[in-house]
Amino acid sequence: MDDQISSGDEHGHGELGDAEYAEFMELAAQEGFAAEDVEGALEDAGHGPLPVLAVVGRPNVGKSTLVNRIIGRREAVVEDRPGVTRDRVTYEAEWAGRRFKVVDTGGWEIDVLGIDAAVAAQAEFAIEAADAVVFVVDAAVGATDTDEAVVKLLRRAGKPVVLCANKVDGPSGEADAAMLWSLGLGEPHPVSALHGRGTGDMLDEVLKALPQAPAQTFGTPLGGPRRVALIGRPNVGKSSLLNKVAGEERVVVDQLAGTTRDPVDELIELGGKTWKFVDTAGIRRRVHLIEGADYYASLRTAAALEKAEVAVVLLDVSESISVQDLRIISMAVDAGRGLVLAYNKWDTLDDERRFYLEREIERDLVQVRWAPRVNISARTGRHVEKLVPAIETALEGWETRVPTGRLNAFLGELVAAHPHPVRGGKQPRILFGTQAGTRPPRFVLFASGFLEAGYRRFIERRLREEFGFAGTPIHLSVRVREKRGKR
Repeated sequence: MDDQISSGDEHGHGELGDAEYAEFMELAAQEGFAAEDVEGALEDAGHGPLPVLAVVGRPNVGKSTLVNRIIGRREAVVEDRPGVTRDRVTYEAEWAGRRFKVVDTGGWEIDVLGIDAAVAAQAEFAIEAADAVVFVVDAAVGATDTDEAVVKLLRRAGKPVVLCANKVDGPSGEADAAMLWSLGLGEPHPVSALHGRGTGDMLDEVLKALPQAPAQTFGTPLGGPRRVALIGRPNVGKSSLLNKVAGEERVVVDQLAGTTRDPVDELIELGGKTWKFVDTAGIRRRVHLIEGADYYASLRTAAALEKAEVAVVLLDVSESISVQDLRIISMAVDAGRGLVLAYNKWDTLDDERRFYLEREIERDLVQVRWAPRVNISARTGRHVEKLVPAIETALEGWETRVPTGRLNAFLGELVAAHPHPVRGGKQPRILFGTQAGTRPPRFVLFASGFLEAGYRRFIERRLREEFGFAGTPIHLSVRVREKRGKR
């Protein structure tokens, strides 16, 4: 009989085993949910890490316009000059029923080092994170020296590439697009990102290039080193911390194919274990940026997070918690990675600064109270060893799964003791739920009506109190039962 037992993934119901899935579907039918609605909710919530598509190219070829077209909304900033800065650089997209992430490299600053340096700096960060690349070229202008430089970078990276010949607004531009065969990247796909012409055909090619799941997602089946992203705003002490934890115990430095910089992934012995630190500090700043500094930092952070399982966010306690600190923490949470907050330069604190710091933490970091906290000094090595149990705690929470039966018993008690407030004469109820996935934990709740954001936060808080989930974000989605006419 054992050979007839298959995993839930093969049947498309996430991490639920066959018996648990059958019991769950029976419960859903009793509550009046159609099977296709329940399966759709499980699929939406249960998908694992998404493959990543990077959109690269020189300035003003229409990258951000193309990104907006791909994601179906005007979210990436579009201007007709270089130097545009943005907080977000990654977006979620869907085409032909498949989901993927898009990394946009649309904005930059150009200085005396020239446009080639700016393009190369952005492209290498984005390609680092990507499973496939869309290389955007202005078909009306043709291939430039900068385009040729990006082609060399792409060839070294060895990632699948879809060549997008943009600004082809009509049949007359097809000949211009055909000239781009000369780049040696295969067929140029004529597109007008502005008007949508040809983007569907190009996205079909993108789906062929993207893996169903990232080729390398999280630790290898044989128990390879767990991956930790060391992130934080510039000059917060990332390099010092990496050097301190590496010390003389460094095992090996990975040679990363396809980059034009020194290796940045370090295999490090810490706490009796080998960890792979995905470092953002080791990426050399090739261009002196002013307006675009935050943008580049965001791009480096996004690349590191895509490769990591846990993010250690370094905060400089000698300075007030900044907007950029909060943005980086949000990026880690949005990416669904485990989270550890490392407060650096703790040895420099006096009583007054410590007093105000604790109040800043209470005010600004209330949404991530669940993240393990470590007070360290990267310079002296003070309490650096405490990073290991904090990282292990975050990984454990990140991979925790609650059986459906136990979850529903908990939800039943919770709803009975703390029902949703009455709104408009109606009181929505949580009918049942399941944990559709882990890494991070993803829950689907099925309800009789809309659940307010405050009540959802209350549920998340109680889930943490009951089951732990320390050091990990929780994704909570709600599917409302549709009203059906009486038969």
